[in-house]
Amino acid sequence: MLASRVDLLSQVLTLIRLRGELIFSAELTAPWGLAFDAGSAYFHVVLEGAVEVTASDGRRVLAEAGDLLVLPQGSGHNIGIGGVPPVPIREVLEAQMRDEQLAIRLGGNGATTHLITGAFRFEGDNMPTMLAVLPALIHISKALRSQEEAWVEGIAHFLLAEAREPHPGASLMISRLIDILVIRAMRTWVRTAPPEKRGWLGALADARISRALKAIHDEPFRRRTVAELAGIAGMSRSSFAERFATLIGAAPLHYQTRWRLLMANEMLKAPDTRVSEVGRRVGYDSDAAFSRAFKAQFGYPPAQAMRGGFAGSP
Repeated sequence: MLASRVDLLSQVLTLIRLRGELIFSAELTAPWGLAFDAGSAYFHVVLEGAVEVTASDGRRVLAEAGDLLVLPQGSGHNIGIGGVPPVPIREVLEAQMRDEQLAIRLGGNGATTHLITGAFRFEGDNMPTMLAVLPALIHISKALRSQEEAWVEGIAHFLLAEAREPHPGASLMISRLIDILVIRAMRTWVRTAPPEKRGWLGALADARISRALKAIHDEPFRRRTVAELAGIAGMSRSSFAERFATLIGAAPLHYQTRWRLLMANEMLKAPDTRVSEVGRRVGYDSDAAFSRAFKAQFGYPPAQAMRGGFAGSP
C-alpha cells in the first residue's frame, strides 16, 4: 500500500516543476532570529544546535541537530532562538553573502546553531492548486528516520559543495538535488504523519482514503459516485464523505472534478489540441460547460491555456 501512496505523490509532483534558487550555510549564536518573506519556498537542515520555526499558519516546532524542515508553500516563516525580533533574511544575505563564501553569521554570545538553508520555487500553470495540497511545514526529525537514512545530511553537504564550486550544469544539478531532498522529505512525512493530519499528503497516510484517491487518479476521466468511491475505500457512504472532506479539504466529487481539470490543463499544452476534444475527453458534454468549469478552476479560459496561460487562483 505504501508504494501506491508514493505513486500518488509522484502524480501530483509531475504537475509542478521545482527550480532551486539559492543555497547557503548559517552559523547562528543565541539569541538570534531571521524572517523569511513570502515568495520562495525553503528548507533548513539543522547540523548543530536547535532552531524554533514559526510557519505561516502559526504552527511552531523546535528542530534539533539532524532534523529537516521544509516549508513548501512559500508563504513566509520565522526562525530563531532566544525570542529576539527577527531580522529579514534578505538584509543579512545582501550584507554578508558572497559567491565564494555562501555563508552568513548572526547572533550574540550564546549557543551555536548551524544550518544549511536552500530556497526553491514550484513553477507551472497548476502550481497554485498543487501548493494548496501541501502542508505549511514539514518537520522530519532525526528520530523519525531509520539509521540507514543518512540522506538529509549527505544531500545538504553535496548541495553546498556544488554551489561553492560551480561546474558546467551546476544550476540544473542544484535544482535536481533540491528536488530529491524535498520529495524524500514528503515521502518520509507521508509514512510517519498521523492519519488525522489535514491536507492531501496527510490523507496518503490513511489506507482507506488513499485507495479512493488512487482510483480517482488512475482513471481521472471516469465519473464515479460517492457511493462507488466509498465502496473502494471499504467505508459507509456518510463516513467516507466526512473523512475524505476532513483530510482532503474538499468533497469527493469536487476533488474528482478538480483533478480532471488539472489533467485537462496539461492536455491543452500539447500541439494541435482542440478545446472541444479535451472537454469531451474529460467528461463535458459541451464546450460551454467545459469552459465555465475550467475558468472557475484556473481563472482563465481553456483557449488561453493553449497559449501558455498563467497561474490563476485555484
